[in-house]
Amino acid sequence: MSTTISKAAKKLKINVETVRFYERRGLIEQPVKPLQGYRHYPTETVNRIRFIKRSQDLGFTLHEIEGLLSLNDNPCSQVQELAEKKLIDIRKKQADLLLLEQALLENLEQCQSNDDQTRCPIIDALQLP
Repeated sequence: MSTTISKAAKKLKINVETVRFYERRGLIEQPVKPLQGYRHYPTETVNRIRFIKRSQDLGFTLHEIEGLLSLNDNPCSQVQELAEKKLIDIRKKQADLLLLEQALLENLEQCQSNDDQTRCPIIDALQLP
């Protein structure tokens, strides 16, 4: 079963321009426009868009998603390798965010216990080399 771009976008909870962007990037094929009426996107294309959006939700970039799509017919080990690399990136970002959270908590603590209203420990910390 096929559907129009607006119905596909609504079903996937994305903007029509997102679908067009994917077409321009070569992630999906644009259906041929009939002489009269609208283009119809086959179920496979809608599923491919769903795959792209879910991959983005997991933190994959469009460039990485292009790689995943090209591996569709390849051994699972290649896909697994890409997923493992992404997991390493995510864990590094988590560690960096935890460090950032700790630094902000420490600065907030210093600010809350600051008796000197002429200076702010957060500003002072941000100005350090």
